[in-house]
Amino acid sequence: MGIAEVALHSMPGAFAAHSPASNLPLAADAARGRRKRSANSLQSSRALQGMVRFPGLRAVECQCQRIDDLARVTEGNGAWVKDAVDKASHALGDVRVPGQAVGGNGSVNGSAAKPLPQRRKASSVEDEAWELLRESVVYYCGSPVGTIAANDPNDANPMNYDQVFIRDFIPSGVAFLLKGEYEIVRNFILHTLQLQSWEKTMDCHSPGQGLMPASFKVRTIPLDGDEDATEEVLDPDFGEAAIGRVAPVDSGLWWIILLRAYGKCSGDLTVQERIDVQTGIKMILKLCLADGFDMFPTLLVTDGSCMIDRRMGIHGHPLEIQALFYSALLCAREMLTPEDGSADLIRALNNRLIALSFHIREYYWVDMQKLNEIYRYKTEEYSYDAVNKFNIYPDQVSPWLVEWIPPKGGYFIGNLQPAHMDFRFFSLGNLWSIVSSLATTHQSHAILDLIESKWSDLVAEMPLKICYPALENQEWKIITGSDPKNTPWSYHNGGSWPTLLWQLTVASIKMNRPEIAAKAVEVAERRIAIDKWPEYYDTKRARFIGKQSRLCQTWSIAGYLVAKQLLDKPDAARILWNDEDAEILNALSTNRKRGKKVLKKTFIEP
Repeated sequence: MGIAEVALHSMPGAFAAHSPASNLPLAADAARGRRKRSANSLQSSRALQGMVRFPGLRAVECQCQRIDDLARVTEGNGAWVKDAVDKASHALGDVRVPGQAVGGNGSVNGSAAKPLPQRRKASSVEDEAWELLRESVVYYCGSPVGTIAANDPNDANPMNYDQVFIRDFIPSGVAFLLKGEYEIVRNFILHTLQLQSWEKTMDCHSPGQGLMPASFKVRTIPLDGDEDATEEVLDPDFGEAAIGRVAPVDSGLWWIILLRAYGKCSGDLTVQERIDVQTGIKMILKLCLADGFDMFPTLLVTDGSCMIDRRMGIHGHPLEIQALFYSALLCAREMLTPEDGSADLIRALNNRLIALSFHIREYYWVDMQKLNEIYRYKTEEYSYDAVNKFNIYPDQVSPWLVEWIPPKGGYFIGNLQPAHMDFRFFSLGNLWSIVSSLATTHQSHAILDLIESKWSDLVAEMPLKICYPALENQEWKIITGSDPKNTPWSYHNGGSWPTLLWQLTVASIKMNRPEIAAKAVEVAERRIAIDKWPEYYDTKRARFIGKQSRLCQTWSIAGYLVAKQLLDKPDAARILWNDEDAEILNALSTNRKRGKKVLKKTFIEP
């Protein structure tokens, strides 16, 4: 039993032992019971009996009445179904699309319901986006718990795009929060928290406690001891089934950020004050702040551990992880309840914030002046006062960068390791550095200046490049392993991702420059709905829909909606950004330079 699960059982009114979810305010509580299966669902459910279960795990399960296929059930039961839909719609606050099946997810595997054959014609791009977002909602025991990654009804092989991904749900959750629909976000936060306590094992090895899953799926399986009844379970993936088997480092960081946003937007602080939620926050922090061999305050991760979840040469200390890490530390410090047991953790958190802020601002930043300094670096310096601390060779400054860097503007590089600087521009890491105040005010404006200056490269015909430039030729072969999905100017390798609109909008509003985001949204509106909301776009100017891009991609839809909502109500963006911390500023101003190391005499006991 994990730490979070122990906390659950020690709380007054804790979740029942058979199901940690059982005491959540689920709309289906009144209709809880067992349902008989049809021949088709029986066959499919038995096939799921071979589903891998990890030692020591208990399924997060619920026994409830569901409607799997509205068209099939309504035969001879039209009045009963209409009454059930009306009651459930009232209980759920009309979170679902009108007419959608109640409680179920449209399939034995619990994926989101397919769109109804005849959808009303949307009056605008925004109306269509809301309709599609609601159709992607996944239900567990009658209550909304997330949105699937993509909901293309013509996709015969969705792979894992029919699952609820933690990082993918963030823009969906923010969109619902800004709409005043809080239930789905609350359910998502609490259900994913329960999954955190599961035992995770791959090849006889278990990662540290506190790891959040990359995704989960609602599955319907036979109920133990009763072949004529089924139950719903949440089936998480912690990376043991993912392509490349990479643990999702960013999941826990995004979870903390969304938890804070929920409290700020809804005013409901009782969720973050719960014992199990406080324990979950601490588990994530302890996992991230654990001692290791690294000399740097940045978080050391493997390749593919964030939004770029395939091999792209970002192993080490990628900017995206550092920006999310910094933001999550600030959010967690704001939400942790003061108690004696938290003193050491908060002290470690504060020390890490100061060190991380200094490290990123000082060593990751490049502009014309800094680039010229690197170009003139001396190497092989052995000294505590070395200028070239990481022994960067000037030849690493690529010809493309010399021509590309504008006279006004700058950005944080993608990665920094001994003798290596990754000069690629990564959009999410730079934008979230602005949002989290990891970047100074000057650096934040400079990043936006660069985006404006290089609009034709970073936005072009569809916002926004995930990174720039693309890896090509021999470099692409060596770094990606000749990945056929990450070919030059495609997918993670220089592809354009519409979901990044919402991060661009938050950053622009925070720096009082919303016209940048408004211009990008206008570009997206020209074709994103016509193109059926793709996951990403290919080519240098984003002219083509990605060759393997899923359509009706939920976070493309949600990213657009959040951008529109925030441009309409800019003050709402405050639920997402972190203000500059006075304590960190003071510490940085008094510790800009490291003094000469003081050597102490050592003694050996006789």
